[in-house]
Amino acid sequence: MMADNALRVLAMAQKSVPKTHTNLTEDDIHSCCFLGLQGMIDPPREEAIAAVKKCKTSGIRTLMITGDHRLTAQAVARTLGIIDNQQQNLLIGEQLAKMSDDDLYDVVEDVSVYARVAPEHKLRVVQQLQRHGHVTAITGDGVNDAPALKAADIGIAMGITGTEVSKEAASMVLTDDNFASIVGAVEEGRHAWHNLEKAILYTLPTNGGQALLVMGAILLAPFIPLFGARLPLEPVQILWINLFDSVFLTIPLMMEVKSSRLLTDPPRDADRKNC
Repeated sequence: MMADNALRVLAMAQKSVPKTHTNLTEDDIHSCCFLGLQGMIDPPREEAIAAVKKCKTSGIRTLMITGDHRLTAQAVARTLGIIDNQQQNLLIGEQLAKMSDDDLYDVVEDVSVYARVAPEHKLRVVQQLQRHGHVTAITGDGVNDAPALKAADIGIAMGITGTEVSKEAASMVLTDDNFASIVGAVEEGRHAWHNLEKAILYTLPTNGGQALLVMGAILLAPFIPLFGARLPLEPVQILWINLFDSVFLTIPLMMEVKSSRLLTDPPRDADRKNC
């Protein structure tokens, strides 16, 4: 079947009507002469396939939620690498509509492809993933996608094909409508986070050492006359140390190049505090 090969199928028919017949009605679709079927494909971008592969290695699970036929959805998902040839973990909108939220909660972690779904089903999938404690990011471009974009931890709207409503509801907008750009944003975010951690881990010991030195001198002042007269570090000296040590020596840490392991390490726990 054409759907098995990721083709969207159009049926074509014709019917002769008088020239005075200028408006189409539901009755006009009857008694048509069937001409044939045509399959069309919008092949996934090569960079999108590579991006899905990077998501797998970085601990990010990719789901497909589409209005296409289930066979088409499965074929596209296999092409992208979201599922393999043996996996059949697919849920169609008709099944999803009959499921309660608790039923969906039980299966949402095992389903990677949703086909023939309505826009409101996106919201339900997001909510049940969040109930499991997952950090969710969802893409959308239509007005009906706005609730799901708003509910997700990170709503991502399409900058070219997206509506203004979806852009307003989203946390970020893809200016090129390219899924690979999302993976690039994840990589940049991890890079910034790691550099921030390095800067904090470097700054805390240096400032802590200064604080301990001054506090120690204050505690020893009754026993050592020198510390009673002056501190080992004067305020001006502390400011100069902070200026050169905590600023100029920390900037190179924050400007370090990206590590090649950024997208191979698992994501950090969302509840974990920095340092």
